[in-house]
Amino acid sequence: MADAEVIIIGGGIAGASAAFHLAGHGRDVILLERGEIASEASGVNAGGIGALGWGNVPDLESHLTMGSLQIFRSLQLELGYDIEFRASGGLQAVQTEEQYAYARDRVLALKSRGCTLDLLTIDEARSIEPELNPELYGAMHFPLRGQADPKKATRAFAAAAEERGANILTGREVTEIDRTTDSAYRVACGEDTYEARQLILAAGAWCEPLGEMLGVRIPIVPVRGQMWATQPLPPRVFYSLSSAESYAHWSRYPGGDGATPPELTHVAGRRVTRHLYGRQNRDGEIIFGGDREPVGYDYTVDAGGVEVNFGHASEVLPMLGELSISRTWSGMMPFSRDGRPIIGRIPQLDNLYIVSGLASSGFGRGPMAGKLIADYVHTGHRPQVLAESDPARCVTALD
Repeated sequence: MADAEVIIIGGGIAGASAAFHLAGHGRDVILLERGEIASEASGVNAGGIGALGWGNVPDLESHLTMGSLQIFRSLQLELGYDIEFRASGGLQAVQTEEQYAYARDRVLALKSRGCTLDLLTIDEARSIEPELNPELYGAMHFPLRGQADPKKATRAFAAAAEERGANILTGREVTEIDRTTDSAYRVACGEDTYEARQLILAAGAWCEPLGEMLGVRIPIVPVRGQMWATQPLPPRVFYSLSSAESYAHWSRYPGGDGATPPELTHVAGRRVTRHLYGRQNRDGEIIFGGDREPVGYDYTVDAGGVEVNFGHASEVLPMLGELSISRTWSGMMPFSRDGRPIIGRIPQLDNLYIVSGLASSGFGRGPMAGKLIADYVHTGHRPQVLAESDPARCVTALD
């Protein structure tokens, strides 16, 4: 049996960041990951880092995005980890008149709240991203957005945590969680057992089955995302790219019924919108994805969905019509049933915490989410901004 002050279950970006920050507080930490670090969603996403600025009244979203942006920058520039971080900015293509009306209203609303973005004409957009389709109506410009290699970044957090004294253990699948007589947690991984006073669930789309081991219902739904990549090319795409199509749709029809999360591309097995995001990585691959489909834990890549996504990307970047897809992959994203993050203390049990529900932007928000939960665990005082993500609103005891 190995003892620690804190056990973290999950080696994605939020868990690795929590281990890094807790170790920085001088806490004795064990992180348990069933596979390798970054083997699930944190390592297979597009590597986009969204940010709109702190705004006039900083809320949870601004803390998660701007805080994470600062942590990514520090990890590379101050700690010296090559995570391929780049403050590239982002462009969101506007393809129709309807999308333009949405984008115009969205930009005005966000700028009135102190956010940093603009609506560009297509000529302005093509002056900074020349491969954009000249037939677009324009593009929203997000100058604060960034990008990084997701696998390298997540593993860098784990390595930095180890340098600070954290014990990062891979190949440890949790098979049982018990409470001891003195209210500590005993976590079994096969024949190996680990014990700590405080426990953090950071297992992404697998938080619900872990909660069942503890007698609580955690409303996290696994949602499959899938991506594709072209063969490597010389630099031709410079910004993180997306499309306004899905956001315009969700502004009118957000979805979500208590059992199914909002803002999905598929509802009841039927596509309701197309979603798009991507970039060109340092290796030269142009990578895109977008589908959000609740299919349980089925990793099978849907060729039809990839085709739709490739077609959508080609509408934004016509040069893709000259290329072919060289590889595809998928991952499981943790969507909460109400669409909001679940970060904080689970009230049904003492010293039990969770950081999950970051949906499709877990990579870009995970570093700060890990820091916030680490600060909470260390001090015992909840950061005020986490009131928005309180697990008490949605985590319940099992019947």
